[in-house]
Amino acid sequence: MPFIDAHSHVWTPDTEKYPLAAGFKKEGMKPPSWTPEELMAHASAEGVDRVVLIQMSFYGFDNRYMLDQMKRFPGKFSGVAVIDWTAARPDEDMSKMAREGVRGFRVRALSPPYEKWAETPSLERMFRFAADHDLAICPLLTPEALPSLSRMCAKHPKTRVVIDHLARVGFGGEVKEPEVDALCKMAQHPEVRVKVSAFYALGKGKAPYDDLVPVIRRVHGAFGAKRLMWATDCPFQVVNGTYRGSIALIRDGCPWMSKDDKDWLLRRSAETVFFW
Repeated sequence: MPFIDAHSHVWTPDTEKYPLAAGFKKEGMKPPSWTPEELMAHASAEGVDRVVLIQMSFYGFDNRYMLDQMKRFPGKFSGVAVIDWTAARPDEDMSKMAREGVRGFRVRALSPPYEKWAETPSLERMFRFAADHDLAICPLLTPEALPSLSRMCAKHPKTRVVIDHLARVGFGGEVKEPEVDALCKMAQHPEVRVKVSAFYALGKGKAPYDDLVPVIRRVHGAFGAKRLMWATDCPFQVVNGTYRGSIALIRDGCPWMSKDDKDWLLRRSAETVFFW
C-alpha cells in the first residue's frame, strides 16, 4: 500500500494572492516556492501518495493556501490548521476549519514560560471541541513543555493529541535521556500519539540518522506502532537532506519492527487520525 507523509508544508511564491503575515518577508521563504507539485515530485518517487499538510507560519492564521490545495487535490491532502489558540472562543474557528476538511490544529510551546502553557481557558475549549468532533490537537513543543501538556491530557483523556517531531528530543545536536524519558511518559495517555519526524533537525541531523534509532526504539516500546506516525517535515527535510533518507530510516531500517508495525508508522496511524 502507498505511504502517508504525516507532516509537510506547502507555500507559493504568489504573495499577491496569498499575502504573508506581518513580520514575514518574501526573501525569508526558503525555498522560494514549495507547491504541492514540488512536494509530490519527491514524495511519489518514494511511494508516498497522501500527505498531511501543516499550515505554514508564513501565513499566520490565514489558512487559505493550504485549504485551496486540499480542494485542488481531493483525497490527497489532509490539513492541520493554525488558529489563534489564545482567543476567547477558538472552538468557533475550529468549527469553521473542520467544515473545510481540517482534521487537526497546531499549537506551540517553544519558549518559556512552560510551567502551565497548556492549562488555559482557550486551550481547554480546544481540547473539549477536539474530543467532541474527533479532531486532533497537534503540539509543536520542547520536552520542557510536556508536563503541562500531560496534565491537560489527564484532564481530557478523550482528546486526540499528536506530538510533532518526537517533541524535538535531540534538537540542537544532543539526545538527552531525561528528554526521552519525558516523551515516553506521555504514553500513559491512551489518545496521545507521536510523529516520528524531522530527522534532519534532531541529533546529528545527518543521514542515515542512525543516532536516532535508540530514541525511536524507546518511543516505539512505550507507545506501540499504532500511536506513531512517520513524517518528513518537508521542504526542510529535502533542503537539509533527502526525502529518501527520511523514509528509509523506517521503511528499510528499524529491524526490530514487524512489517505490520511499519505499516502503522508509514500509513495507518496517519490515515486513522487525519483521513476520514
